Amino acid sequence: MKKVFCLISLLMVLAVALTGCATSGDLEKMKAQEAQVNAKADQALQAAEEAKAAAQKADEAAKAADERARQAEERARIAEENAKKADVVFKNSMKK
Repeated sequence: MKKVFCLISLLMVLAVALTGCATSGDLEKMKAQEAQVNAKADQALQAAEEAKAAAQKADEAAKAADERARQAEERARIAEENAKKADVVFKNSMKK
């Protein structure tokens, strides 16, 4: 992305240089604009990297939550089996 902005800036500078009508003030303005574009590109890149890091954290949290849910379901299944076994033992003791 940064290369694209540099290439565009270079083409703009080349176009101005070929026309021969640019004053030193115009060149300074162009350099200032180029600096602003580069700064904005850097900010956008940093924001994108921060967003990617946040997305990775969210993905890790979702995976951890899925694992905890799976474990809870397994414990619930085991508890249900134990309850059924206890019920059978209770019913057998009541028959005696």
